[in-house]
Amino acid sequence: MDGGQPRECRCPGDAEGLISKNKIAYLELPANDISKLKSFYGPLFGWSFQDYGEDYAAFSDSGVDGGFNAESATAAPLAVIETDEIETMEAKVREAGGTITMPTFSYPGGRRFHFLDPSGNELAVMQVE
Repeated sequence: MDGGQPRECRCPGDAEGLISKNKIAYLELPANDISKLKSFYGPLFGWSFQDYGEDYAAFSDSGVDGGFNAESATAAPLAVIETDEIETMEAKVREAGGTITMPTFSYPGGRRFHFLDPSGNELAVMQVE
């Protein structure tokens, strides 16, 4: 804010329409005990939950939807980017120098893959179906 007025943000690439696609749409948190995390985050922040078996619970009412993953938990929180062309995006990640750590797989509601960026950060890309 500047003098009580919000500042306009012009991000690089915005003129090409790149900002409107491929946004971070989901955040997955590693979980050792999903029930403890639900008991922690629910009352603390008012989040809602949807269980998908014993090893996964999605959360909402958090700004960015996400989930707790006890089945194949990553070492750190996992940012998930949404795309409408998963095969094309997987190829682009490889071409840009990313390392695919988990090729495209199906899950209830869509498909996704995981990759490492040049600094070693793990991210995922999903396509909702």
